[in-house]
Order: sequence, then structure tokens, then C-alpha cells
Amino acid sequence: MAGIWSGPGTVTLDDGSSERIRCRATYKVSGASLDMSLTCASDAYKFNLQAAVVAAGGEITGNWSESSRNVGGSIQGRGANGSFQLIAEAAGFSSSISLKTTGSKQHIAMKADSQFRAANISLSK
Repeated sequence: MAGIWSGPGTVTLDDGSSERIRCRATYKVSGASLDMSLTCASDAYKFNLQAAVVAAGGEITGNWSESSRNVGGSIQGRGANGSFQLIAEAAGFSSSISLKTTGSKQHIAMKADSQFRAANISLSK
């Protein structure tokens, strides 16, 4: 998973509208630790997500932040063999995240109950 990934996606907002976005993810792996930076943007929408997580026995724990909205919190879940199911939480916000990596392809699906409803992102190395 380490390295730089990029590709297209869509973001769905609370009014039901959706926009195409372009994304770029950078992953740095050190032992059981992973630092991630994900930036996605369209003409009218942008988010900058940072996360630092640690894996132990299939359990994932860590912290995340989104700089353009100045929000952050905890992230936890399970994962193995390139497939992860996570929950990112902050005060008044919760999002489920599914991440699946197969070879040089990666799919990220996020669903939340906030202004940002969902994102589906397909990345390649």
C-alpha cells in the first residue's frame, strides 16, 4: 500500500447532489504504523484528510483530521490482507470507511451522516 495513488471518484452531499472528484493519496508505512494523506477536489468541493493508524492483531486504531473543515477525531476498525472496515468519529460526526486494495488498484467507500454524505474513490498506483 505504501506510495502515491491517484484516481477519480464522486462525492455526495446532504442535498443529494454529487460531484466528480480527483484524488491523490500518499501512504507511508513503518512496521505496524501507517500515515495517510488523502486530498480530493472538484471545481466546487475539496477535502484534505490525514490519518495515522497502528495495526495490532487485525485491530486498527489511530487518529484522523480534515484540515479544510478543522475537524478530527479517532479512527478504529479491523483489517487484513488489503481489506479494511473502519469507523472515523469526532464530535457530532461519524463515518464508515471501507478500503480494499488489490494489486495496483484501491477502492475507498465512505458514508457519513453529515453535510458530506458519501464518497466513492478508485485509485491506482
